[in-house]
Amino acid sequence: MRDLVRRHKSGAHIGITSVCSAHPMVLRAALEHARETRGIVLVEATSNQVDQTGGYTGMRPQDFRELVLGLAEEAGLPHDDLILGGDHLGPNRWRAMPADEAMRHADELVEAYVAAGFTKIHLDCSFACSGDPQPLTDELVATRSARLVQVAERSAGSQADRLTYVIGTEVPVPGGAHHALEGVPPTSPRAARETLQAHRDAFDAAGVAHVWPRVAALVVQPGVEFDHQQVFAYQPAAARELSLVLGDEPAMVFEAHSTDYQTRDALQSLVTDHWAILKVGPQLTFALREALFGLAAIEDELFAEEQRSHLTDVVEQRMLADPSQWEGYYTGTETEKRVLRRYSYSDRMRYYWPDPEIDAAQERLLANLSGVVIPLPLLSQHLPAQYERVRDGQIEASPEVLVLDHVKDVLRTYAAACSTGPTSEEISR
Repeated sequence: MRDLVRRHKSGAHIGITSVCSAHPMVLRAALEHARETRGIVLVEATSNQVDQTGGYTGMRPQDFRELVLGLAEEAGLPHDDLILGGDHLGPNRWRAMPADEAMRHADELVEAYVAAGFTKIHLDCSFACSGDPQPLTDELVATRSARLVQVAERSAGSQADRLTYVIGTEVPVPGGAHHALEGVPPTSPRAARETLQAHRDAFDAAGVAHVWPRVAALVVQPGVEFDHQQVFAYQPAAARELSLVLGDEPAMVFEAHSTDYQTRDALQSLVTDHWAILKVGPQLTFALREALFGLAAIEDELFAEEQRSHLTDVVEQRMLADPSQWEGYYTGTETEKRVLRRYSYSDRMRYYWPDPEIDAAQERLLANLSGVVIPLPLLSQHLPAQYERVRDGQIEASPEVLVLDHVKDVLRTYAAACSTGPTSEEISR
């Protein structure tokens, strides 16, 4: 991470994609893509997915690490080409508790991530706990972040120099906005500078000022976001002054959250403007759903009803049976809510893929289509980009390969944006 930041700060407008997903097929696609492009892959687990008690995936940090390393071996990716990060590490999961209690849980969370070998640590203490002042001050957020740095450094021991940190106070909500938005103003340059100073002061007061050169990124809002049905594109002119804030920080870039669904040009502009770490999550499982639903439509054409997986119906039934992950997000008529459950950008469906009934339906779908030759005209209808690659001999028409390739299309857009930005000399000319 520090080498990437150093190269970016020296004028090479390069960046890295942060893959924020716990779905095994998404992870497999990311690891294969890294091997195919001979690149470095950054995989991050979010605190609501993976924590010391299991998160919503049932995985602790060590479990997630073992999953990713196992998939990397299957993909033929050397472990040295993999960076593991912890995303939104802080009291978020326990913010209904009083701050002292919530922060004790956050201490344990950070300790578990560091002990499991995660080296990129995003400190997110921007969520208010029970009894906290509203809104939180920069000083309080920074003080809590410094406390977590103490925990991380102590947990890492002699390996502490391997850790890099991400800080910030204006941190977008994990997974995109929870409601319809009217606009997303960028963080003001003044607010960004105040955040930096508050963290410098808090780190110094906590006795961890020596880690400042390992603070690799600052999270601010560049003006990008998505909600259920719209995407707010990056507007370079609106963030021009903000993009200059880190000019005096030799070892720090910006980290952009919620960059899902941005165009390649927008992503490339973000990298050029020093948002060198681009996080993507829901768009990857959105693409996974597109591919699986496309295969389910092909299955409907090739198999008798009693032989089909009925994947789309099973997903709908399970989401209705347990509405806890979408009911507070999707509103409107029954038809509108059904469309959002299936197709919204926020992709609340991603929480349901581990469900045993959905997983069984997915496996049956893949098994059914593995046993037949998928007619090319059907592939053209439902997965046209993969159809072209099958025709060109680039990929096989097996169902798993088709799904992985569709997810890789998202990663290809990010990789292109992170590697083709103009140099500082080109910008000056």
